[in-house]
Order: sequence, then C-alpha cells, then structure tokens
Amino acid sequence: MLVALTANLVIAVAKAVGGIFAHSPALLSEAAHSVADSLNEVFLLAALRRSRRPADARHPFGYGKERFFWSLLAAVGIFVMGGCFSFFQGFEALRGGGEEQFSGYVVGMIVLGVAFVAEGVSLVRALRQVRRQGGLASGMRDPALRTVVAEDATAVLGVTLAFAGMALHMVTGQVVWEASASLAIGALLVYVAYRLGREARDQLIGEAADPEADARIRALLAAQPEIDSVEALFTMKTGLDTALVAARVDLVPGLDSEEVEEVAVRIKRAVGDEVEEADQIFLDVTERSAQEAYGSPAATGERGGA
Repeated sequence: MLVALTANLVIAVAKAVGGIFAHSPALLSEAAHSVADSLNEVFLLAALRRSRRPADARHPFGYGKERFFWSLLAAVGIFVMGGCFSFFQGFEALRGGGEEQFSGYVVGMIVLGVAFVAEGVSLVRALRQVRRQGGLASGMRDPALRTVVAEDATAVLGVTLAFAGMALHMVTGQVVWEASASLAIGALLVYVAYRLGREARDQLIGEAADPEADARIRALLAAQPEIDSVEALFTMKTGLDTALVAARVDLVPGLDSEEVEEVAVRIKRAVGDEVEEADQIFLDVTERSAQEAYGSPAATGERGGA
C-alpha cells in the first residue's frame, strides 16, 4: 500500500502541474481525485494498523471496527476533495470559458496516458487480491480492499473521461466538452463516496453477520436435542473476521443446573467450531426448571464458556 501511496502522490503532482500549465479543468479535477486517493491510502494504512490491536478492558470486543471507521473517512475524503472540487472546476470552466494552449494539452494528455497505465495496473493487482481472498463475495467484505478497488476503478474511468474531454476541447475549441468531463468526474466520485460511506455506516452501527452464517448457527442450535426452541438469535460483526453471537434458547424440561451448564458449554463450542468468525458467544437459557443456571458462566459469557 505504501507503493500505491507514493504512486498516487506522483500522479497527483503530475496532473496538477499539467492542469495548471494547460488551464485544463478536467486535468485539475483528476489531480484533486489523485490527492483524495492519496489521503485515503493514509486512512487505509491507519485502518490496517489499528484494527489489529488486541482486545483490552476499554474495548473488550477488540478494535476490528477501526477498519469501518477509517473507510468512512476515506469516503468523506473522496466526496469533499474529489467530487466537490471537480464540480467547482466544471462550473468555473462553463462560466469563464477556456484558454486553450495546444502544447500544454499535449503534455496533459501524455500525463493522463501514463496515469491510465499506472491506475490500470493498480486495479488489476487489486482485483487479483480480491480473487485470492475468495472472489467478489468474500474478498469485497474487507472495507480497505473494497475502497482500493473502488478508487482504482474510478481512477481509470476518471482518466478516460478527462482524456476524452480534453481531446474534444482541442478538436472543437468548445470548453463545454471539458467542463462536462469535469462534472461527470465529480458525479462519479460523489456516487462512489456515497456507496462506500453507506456500507461503512452499516458496519459501524452494528451490521448482522452474513445470512449464510446466521442460518448455519440457527440450524445448529435447532438440531441440539436439549434445545426445545430457539426464541431469538442476534449476530453483529465486530470486525472483518469476527462476530458476536447472542441466542435465547428454550431447553427441554427436566435438566438440572449441572446439565444446563454442560449443555451450554458444549453448544457454544459447537457454534464456534461451525462458524469461525463467532469469537464471542452468549446463550440466554429460558427453560423454567433451569432458572438457577442463569447466572452461571455457561449461560452467559464468551466462546466455549471461557
């Protein structure tokens, strides 16, 4: 990721210099886009580093949600630094007209060509990483990797729009083409920021575990001979690969307190073995004859009765 950060900074400087030299709103919009990407790389580095910290007394469920928080900041950065600045450049170009400088535009288009290759290579690498992590269904669960893929794909499309806008401006002499490209880049960035921000928000406020994992836990609980019914099942992601599981179960009649404790410990271990990300498991036993077992470590607590 440090390599990607360095590359984004170099590309941002090249786009900014080319945009100023050519008086190109589309190229300046792409420069702002690259600056936003660079800032987001810093956010994602912070997310990867801070989310790996172990649980402590202040954060007993760990720091896994740090990834979601920094991904939300990255989405805000794309919106403010990329989208809003692109809209500003587009409206300014429409209002003030253009100052075409052929030599400057040639340099700018060369810069965009180099940026297209660099961003394309980065996108291919990100997609390979997604494939190594299980494809779109599994790999895109990681908010950091999801943000990188979105940024790279947006960068490739944004460079294409800027190149087309500059080329049409040169051919026709009408700045409206380049202004339109700048506005399109802004709209694209705002849309991507909205999607990334919405996903990060859902995870921050307590998103449930995957439906497939939820169904497996419910089926496992229902299959236990000691469980008469599953009254309620709640799950919540506490990190990229961790989740909290809380279940309210009604046990069959006739179990004494020791049997209830043994059953609860065994069931929690079975859930932990069945669903690897379930690292915090809590059972609320509601069987009437086992009321005295409610306060035992087996009825409430962590994975495996610990």
